[in-house]
Amino acid sequence: MTSDVTNEVEPASTVGASSRYVDWEFAKATGARLSPPGPKVSRREVAAVVADLKAAAAYAREPVAATAQLTSPDDRPALVVDRATWVAANVETFAAVMDPVVATMDRATGPAALRAVGAKVSAAEAGALLAFLSSKVLGQYDLAPSGSPRLMLVAPNIVEAERELDVDPTDFRRWVAMHEETHRVQFTAVPWLRQHLLDLMADLTGSIAPSPEELTERLAQASKNLRQALTSGGTGLAGVFLTAEDRAKVAAATAVMSLLEGHADVVMDEVGPQVIPSVSVIRDRFTARRQGRGTLDNLLRRLLGLEAKMAQYVEGATFVRSVTSVVGVDGFNAVWTSPETLPTPDEIAAPGLWVGRVHG
Repeated sequence: MTSDVTNEVEPASTVGASSRYVDWEFAKATGARLSPPGPKVSRREVAAVVADLKAAAAYAREPVAATAQLTSPDDRPALVVDRATWVAANVETFAAVMDPVVATMDRATGPAALRAVGAKVSAAEAGALLAFLSSKVLGQYDLAPSGSPRLMLVAPNIVEAERELDVDPTDFRRWVAMHEETHRVQFTAVPWLRQHLLDLMADLTGSIAPSPEELTERLAQASKNLRQALTSGGTGLAGVFLTAEDRAKVAAATAVMSLLEGHADVVMDEVGPQVIPSVSVIRDRFTARRQGRGTLDNLLRRLLGLEAKMAQYVEGATFVRSVTSVVGVDGFNAVWTSPETLPTPDEIAAPGLWVGRVHG
């Protein structure tokens, strides 16, 4: 299944320091080639799905704003994309996040050293990873470090999921749009949040990428950490290279992501049956779908750290509901005041700690 509006995606901009060491265009091509085919639909159905998803995204704006009690400026309408276009957008993000890290390493160690490290970052592997993920993601607020952020809905994945769950298509599309619209509101109503998250990503990338001198030590450490990568809740294959300092940074970033994902899950459910009549059925079946993966899929999710991603929804939603039950929505929204009011890893797990620190 392809979208008839993917030409709205901004032109590629993968030109920067990292492009000298990673062929990002090849990563895009690999991801597009390896992405699984979407569900079978006619050309007429494609047009109808695209129109319906755009309408669902527009419909989500008012109830999300009212439920979240956040004021967000109107920006460009949602972009409905296919899997290949989702891959391309995320390759752009990878490249933009890598550029400052590579530029710094280039100055510090020289091009020859960087080539030794860059060889470990395979464009083909990046493309293959994104190809796997391209069939899992229903939507995303693309932070677009080098461009203009935009809400994206991945049409083939939404159609595939609604068919698998056997749920009402209109309700399901609105439900997904509510979640993704909440992310749009988070990043547009809180002006500092986008750059803060991009900075966290860049910092993590710079910390995790080992220098040639560190590589032997990191490989030895990796053999000890591999078992953890295979356990539920681990950080995946990337985690086998993490030092204690790196893990602390990952924990801090994960706390922010848990907040964002949990908040979006809470809003999408609290919008409720007045606008999504079958919301309870959708939530029950979708939760069961998350848990009902096959053995191979579960293994891949653990290796890629996606088990931890699933836990973010639960832990983050528990934090949001717990805080709101004590201080209300206005009190919860103090979380968006500054980076200092974001929850720490300990606070995500124990919401009362955040309430005590922020509200006294």
